[in-house]
Amino acid sequence: QVQLVESGGGLVQAGASLNISCTASAGTITNYAMAWFRQAPGKEREFVAVISQNIDTTFYGDSMSGRFTISRDNAKNAVYLQMNSLETGHTAVYFCGGRRLLASLRESAYDFWGQGNQVTVSS
Repeated sequence: QVQLVESGGGLVQAGASLNISCTASAGTITNYAMAWFRQAPGKEREFVAVISQNIDTTFYGDSMSGRFTISRDNAKNAVYLQMNSLETGHTAVYFCGGRRLLASLRESAYDFWGQGNQVTVSS
């Protein structure tokens, strides 16, 4: 089973950029589509972005494209989320997840998750 560890979150001011990472501490992500979801206080987990296992396809949730960029480095067993022009509404716990082979927008489709990474944007 792949084990994921997220890092790079924290407290930033509105307008700032942040790059968060998700690294496999056990196993390899090579054969998995990898995604980011987020969960704000009192809300359900929301799809952010997904990248296919061979890096040829990415897809973003509503309002994410153009501000967020997902990428991966299979050699480093890592997935990244670059977030630009952050707003207070982006405050959430960001989770990365993996799904064998095909990408999906559904949370329930993912086989394993990281522990979550808090991102807080202050005004």
